[in-house]
Parts: sequence; C-alpha cells; structure tokens
Amino acid sequence: MPRQPRIDISGLLQHVIIRGIERRDIFISDADRRDFVRRLVLLLQETKTLCYAWTLLDNHVHLLLMPTQAPLASMMRRLLTGYAVSFNRRHNRTGHLFQNRYKSIVCDEDVYLLELVRYIHLNPVRAGKVAELDALANYPWSGHQQLLGKGEYGLVAEKEVLSLFGRTPKVARKAYVQFLYDGLQQDMPCLSTGGRQTSQTMDASLTDQDYYDERILGGGVFVERIMNRVAPNEARHVSLEEIIKSVADYYEMETERLCWPSKVRTIADARAVICFLATRRNRITGREVGDKLRYTPSAVSRAAQRGLKIYDGDNHLQDSLG
Repeated sequence: MPRQPRIDISGLLQHVIIRGIERRDIFISDADRRDFVRRLVLLLQETKTLCYAWTLLDNHVHLLLMPTQAPLASMMRRLLTGYAVSFNRRHNRTGHLFQNRYKSIVCDEDVYLLELVRYIHLNPVRAGKVAELDALANYPWSGHQQLLGKGEYGLVAEKEVLSLFGRTPKVARKAYVQFLYDGLQQDMPCLSTGGRQTSQTMDASLTDQDYYDERILGGGVFVERIMNRVAPNEARHVSLEEIIKSVADYYEMETERLCWPSKVRTIADARAVICFLATRRNRITGREVGDKLRYTPSAVSRAAQRGLKIYDGDNHLQDSLG
C-alpha cells in the first residue's frame, strides 16, 4: 500500500520523532549527543527553522519545529545522514542507524503548542533519565535548561516560548516550571501520533464527525484547512481492496481469510489493522468496512482502536504499510 506522504509546508508546527533502527541506541556517548546537537544548531540557523522544544534520549529524539523557509524534509535528510555517517565512523560500525522514516506530525499550534513543549521536555523524567523535575535542570540534552536561562545549547526560540508564559523572563520561567510540575501530577496522553484518538483526548470539543488524519494532531476545521493546502496527489486515499491486499501480504495470508471473523490471533490482528487503516487513515466508512469484513459498524470502531495500538507498536508494520 502506498505510504502517506509527509505534510511538509512552511509555517506549520511539526512534532518530529526520530528512532533508532529496531529501537537501538542512537547515542552511546556525550560525544554523540554533542555532535547531533551541533549539526542541528547549524541547520536550524541555515534553514531559519524555529525550534520550540527538544529532547535527546538514548534511542530516540523529540523535536518541536516550525520550518519558515526550507522544507523540513531537506533539513532532516541532511541532519540524519550527516550524523549517521559520523556515528558509524566514531563507533566503527556499518549499516543503517535510524528507522526508515522519521515521523513528523503537523500540530494545531493554537491548541497543542504548550502541551507539546511540556510533553517533550518532561520526557527525560517520565523515561527515568532523571529522577525528578528539579534534576531536569541539570540534564543538558533538552531545551529545558535553556528556558531556565542556563542552557549551553541555543536551539530553542527562547523569547517566543517564554512569551507564552509571562511578560518578563522571570515571571515566564516561574510559570513555565509550574506548568511542567502540573503535568507531572497528571496522566499525560501520548502526543507522538495524530488522528482522532489523540486529538479528542486533548480537545474535548472535537467529535466523531470531525475530519481526522493520522499525520495531523488536530481535528475539524484545522485538518480541513491543512488538507486543502496539500497537493491533490497527497490527498489521494487508498481503496479498501488495496488495504486488505497490503495487509494480507504483510501477514502472508490469503485476502479471503481476512474477510471473515476469526478467533485466530494473527487473523484478528490483521483485521484490526485493516479497520484502523481504512477508517482512521483513509476515511472509509465503518459501514463499508463492516460489509466487507462481516462486522457491525460498532465492531469496526472497536477493532480500529485495537488496530491503532498494533500499528503503533510494530515498526516493521509501519515501514511496510506506510
């Protein structure tokens, strides 16, 4: 099944996630981290791309970026290719370092900017890299230090971010730290994907009737506005028959086996992935999917939720089906 192309338009907030191949570490030493950050700083300056938040962990990276001139894809290609070559040379290794595709999610800035700044900068705490929020001030591999006024690396658009919290740096920093502290007291949703489930979790005003796209964190009017800006070929949707065939090929089974309910785990999983790709990614109605798979519309909806978890948890599946 053809991959959905990334939405790469200047002026849009993008949550970028970079993972090591097979979830392996992409940073082994601080020399690796310094090399990555140095390259990122230079490319941000050269391409005039704004960075609102960033965090490096051992096997993945979170960046909150807004390209203003150059395409995001061009900058990311230069960043990842250059770093991978340098990393392999440093550690005497060969082969791929990153997953085939970095993930980029277009985000509704008005709704999600602050939440994403918090989500990304709290990642080291939630991942156990630092014990508590106070200790995060001494973690050099995120934008948190810079927003506190003592970071070594000037990646973050500091004035722009702090202005969201207060009129003066002192007031803003105090409000920013309190905002992070409040986040630790909550069960924060995962903001590493778009689509209906994540968007509705964060914005209660959205309904099931809103228009969604898995590449976009937002709903309704925002998604329609973005989709109206993408090229016609990028807005093309895959047919239900293509989806079933692609999933059948991935699971190495006949398409006919996927058109009937089954208690066999592999078949049930494949059918759930079909429901997810069809209804959440390609706007095929639950009734149409149900007619094909012998499901009720409500069963299609439940299966799609399970299919999303299967899809998000399987890198090979993502690489194969896009």
